[in-house]
Amino acid sequence: MTTNDSYSEFFATVLSPAQSAGAGLTAFIVLPKAASEKLPRRGRVSVDGSINGQPFVATLEPDGQLSHWLALSERLLAGAGANIGSEARLHIAALKQEPEPEVPADLQQALAASAEASAVWHDTTTIARLDWIHWITSAKQAKTRAKRINDACNMLAEGKRRVCCFDPSGFYSKAFSAPKAADDTL
Repeated sequence: MTTNDSYSEFFATVLSPAQSAGAGLTAFIVLPKAASEKLPRRGRVSVDGSINGQPFVATLEPDGQLSHWLALSERLLAGAGANIGSEARLHIAALKQEPEPEVPADLQQALAASAEASAVWHDTTTIARLDWIHWITSAKQAKTRAKRINDACNMLAEGKRRVCCFDPSGFYSKAFSAPKAADDTL
């Protein structure tokens, strides 16, 4: 189920990343600011939508510019009849309730080792858990990720329900951005 006040309809160019920005990323679109502004948050947000009439449910990523971007799988592109460089028609609306995020295995293991951290983790909101996971998975190095998992468990064990000092939009910290588009798709 979606929220009607977050509904947007727009056209966007299907872009190809200049370099691999993640496992399986072959194409993406950047939302117009007007569409992004209707969404409930500047960080990760799950939407129900369609591209050229092909339905999907996905999590939009923050682009660090107070907007969002959407990864497009080859399967979704094929179903939508969209190609790199083409204009696609999108309809999106935020889900009324954010789905429970998938907890990475290393974080699951750390939480299982701390009853106090696990108890607070399970007592937080889905959005708070999404932000904790986003903070941890946004680490660029394995060493940083391991430190963030340790810090998260310590903060949770102390009763902290939200990750502090984390800008989930990337706007103030410039931690997030949409992939750079390949020159041939602009």
